[in-house]
Parts: sequence; structure tokens; C-alpha cells
Amino acid sequence: MTQRIDLSTTPGALRAVVALDEHVHRAIDTSLLHLVKLRASIINGCTFCIDMHSTEAIDDGDDPRRIHAIAAWAESPFFSHEERAALALTDSVTTLGSDGVSDEVWSDAVAAFDDQMVVELVVAIATINVWNRLAIATRLAPPPLTA
Repeated sequence: MTQRIDLSTTPGALRAVVALDEHVHRAIDTSLLHLVKLRASIINGCTFCIDMHSTEAIDDGDDPRRIHAIAAWAESPFFSHEERAALALTDSVTTLGSDGVSDEVWSDAVAAFDDQMVVELVVAIATINVWNRLAIATRLAPPPLTA
């Protein structure tokens, strides 16, 4: 596939999304943020973001087995209670249906994190969903594999 447009040609729009991204990077633990971004990107089928966030997570020291298991996190033993709550929230916010986020998912998130962190997680999930939509709509491709 050929990329449709270079996103850097719209610097104002990019600056706004980058500002959100910078905020969540300051507010949320890097390891947890990688998991949230990767999970949303898998749900959305964003090849560019899946490649970037899985690579970054591994480069930052996360175990590759955990990263591979994100696709089936609910059945995996590799995630803490807090990570599971964040991943369930990610699934729910990313696939936001007519019923919104269930009370069960929200209650689990509030039990695992304080109210401020739950809001930060929702902002992080919303932000990666914006990036996913930008990358998918413009057909942004990951860098080629190196030999």
C-alpha cells in the first residue's frame, strides 16, 4: 500500500495530538502505557502502531512473551491485576459500543487505580485511538524490516 499523505504537512493538527501524547507519557508508567497503546493498536489493526509500540516496549525492557500475549491478554498469566484493569478499560474504550464502558470494567479500573489515573488512562486510550485512525486513514506503513 502507498501512503496517502504525509502527516507532517499538517503541523497544527499533529502538534495537538503530540501534546496529548506528551501529557500521557508524563502521567502514566511507561510499561503500562506501552501495553495500553499496543492493545488498542491491535484492536484497531494499525500496523504502523503495532510495530512501533511492540518494538518500543521490548527496547524498554519488557519481556517479548508479554508483548506477544497482549493479543490474548485475558487468557494470559503474564499481567498484573492493574495491567488487566487497564487492558480491559482499553478494550472497552477502544470498541466503545452503544452501551459505553460497562460498570464492571469501570469498577475494576477504579479499584486498581485512583480516579485521576483512570482519567489519565482514558485520555491515553483516546490518544492512541486518534493516532491509529490517522495512521490507518493515511496508510502509514512501518519501516521496512532490516536484514
